[in-house]
Amino acid sequence: MAKHKGRAWHVRLLAAALGVTALAAGASVWTAQAGTAEAGPRAGVASPEAGHGDQVTKVAEDIAHASDRGAKGVNITIDDGPDPNWTPQVLQLLKDNGVKATFCMVGTQAQAYPNLVKKVVADGHRLCNHTVSHDTAMDKKSEAYQAKEILDAERMITKASGGVRPQYYRAPGGAFTPYSRHLAASRGMRPLGWNVDTKDFERPGVDTMVATVKREISDGPTVLFHDAGGDRSQTLAALGQVLPWLREQGYAFGFPVR
Repeated sequence: MAKHKGRAWHVRLLAAALGVTALAAGASVWTAQAGTAEAGPRAGVASPEAGHGDQVTKVAEDIAHASDRGAKGVNITIDDGPDPNWTPQVLQLLKDNGVKATFCMVGTQAQAYPNLVKKVVADGHRLCNHTVSHDTAMDKKSEAYQAKEILDAERMITKASGGVRPQYYRAPGGAFTPYSRHLAASRGMRPLGWNVDTKDFERPGVDTMVATVKREISDGPTVLFHDAGGDRSQTLAALGQVLPWLREQGYAFGFPVR
């Protein structure tokens, strides 16, 4: 999967994450527990299905693309938020079209806007872990670094949501490693890829984005959009056209398989 995110956005997120992880370093034991998570689930952590009260259940380690709605299913995935300007507008558009989506959240963004995380959950959407700092080169970093990015983000998102855990893990820019996939899966987060990259991050134009979805949806059901990292007005306009078109073509909106 291609690296697709802007460097400036990554730099801003990394700067924010450095401050967060410095404050949390004394209290957080997630990195130290990486070996435990790798060996198996920890007792007393909420299950991804229920969100509260049950133990973590390990899921498959391979990167998911398929939809739980079958051959005519489609998964709308929204990355990099939540954002106080764009996420509410995306949520309203999804509600107006009767669509549930998967929100791949950056840990520092979730921590900054917990009410938006709770709103995403309340509206029936699913959460996905998109790491703490959105480092698209994390596949070149140490396992300890990867573990901290994944496990700290899991903690941030779960706390912001009020206890609902992310059910998926999407590596920034597709920077998966066998280790990161195994670790995420051991924590109940299915590694999540995509089939259709709208490249809305580059703002290529609404018509181009819509044409990309129409051309590439036959390649697979998981479509990538963003609700943060810059001006997302083109994303909103494209979604406003794509969602009804997909339904007209007989697609059913679902979630990625777990």
